Amino acid sequence: MSIKKTQILADSQVKQIIKRIAYQIFENHFTDKSIILAGVEGNGTYIAQLIHDELVSITSIKVQQIIISLDKQNPTGSGVHLSDEKIKLSDKNVVVVDDVLNTNRTLVYALTPFIRARAKRIQVVVLVDRNHKKFPVAADYIGLQLSTTLQEHIEVNIEKKKVSVNLT
Repeated sequence: MSIKKTQILADSQVKQIIKRIAYQIFENHFTDKSIILAGVEGNGTYIAQLIHDELVSITSIKVQQIIISLDKQNPTGSGVHLSDEKIKLSDKNVVVVDDVLNTNRTLVYALTPFIRARAKRIQVVVLVDRNHKKFPVAADYIGLQLSTTLQEHIEVNIEKKKVSVNLT
């Protein structure tokens, strides 16, 4: 039996959403000297790269990128690693980026290093928010908000630098 996929967002729509999010980030940080974009390893990293590219085209704010590595199926606070462990996080503005926000479990653990380092401000970007929260964390920038059942799955596909979002 084949699984039915329904495309929710095509590449051009995702790119437009990324542009909008980049402008929203700029509006909220236009007086800042720098921002750290932290992509959750996998699709979050690619989405963070797209946001980075948009931000550097519209502002002179210094935008640093790092990758947050953790096991999404079994995240733990001690199992979260940053690609640049030497980066100074205290008193910095951090924007954490992931593809899909479902129960918020991954996000809670992804925020841990920034909370411990006493970042000045932490914000969250997600491409899709499914609204099945189990933890009290919310995204500041949302590409698309969907009401789905627990049995449905949101899949973000990145192939040859083209992004699509599908519901299965």
